[in-house]
Order: sequence, then C-alpha cells, then structure tokens
Amino acid sequence: MKRLLWLGAGLAIGALVVRAVSKRMQRLTPGGIAESVSSSIGGIGETVREFVEDVRDGMAEREDEIHRAFADGVALDDATALPWARGVGEKFYSSQYFREQQEGDTSR
Repeated sequence: MKRLLWLGAGLAIGALVVRAVSKRMQRLTPGGIAESVSSSIGGIGETVREFVEDVRDGMAEREDEIHRAFADGVALDDATALPWARGVGEKFYSSQYFREQQEGDTSR
C-alpha cells in the first residue's frame, strides 16, 4: 500500500514538472518569443497613450490658469511683481479685437 501511495505521488509530481517545463520551453520558441514581444509593445503603447493624455490634461489646466490670471491682471508667480499688469486681461477680453476673433470675423 505504501508503494502505491509513493508511486501516485511520484507520478503527480512528475506530471506537474513536465507541464511546467513544457510551458517554459514554449516561451523560448520563436512563436512564444514573438507573442511576448507583441504583448510588451502593446503595454508600452498603452503607457505612452496614458502619458500623452495626462500631459494634455495638465496643459489644459495650466492654460485655463494662465487665462484666468491674464484676465484678472495677476502675475502667476508673484502678484506684486507686475502691478502695471492689473486689468490688462480685462481690457483685452472686452476689446473689439477679441470679440471679432471669438465671433470668427477675420476681416482685419
């Protein structure tokens, strides 16, 4: 009875080892290597796409911040550095030139 138990355990362990080795060998075949490279490139492409989206979001936020600061006439880094700039954005946004640009009138 003990011999039958050890024979069964040996067969089970042997089958698991053969299965693991054959999976690893499959990865080393040209098809397995091509599949691995393909999945890596797909992952890199997705990572780059996410990075570009994050950069675009950051750019849009910064642009809004700059427009708001310009409209208020406030310097972004130090509000006291450019006292002459106060109201410049407000004057620009209320100017005829800006309104024409927003309406699409490019006759100028």
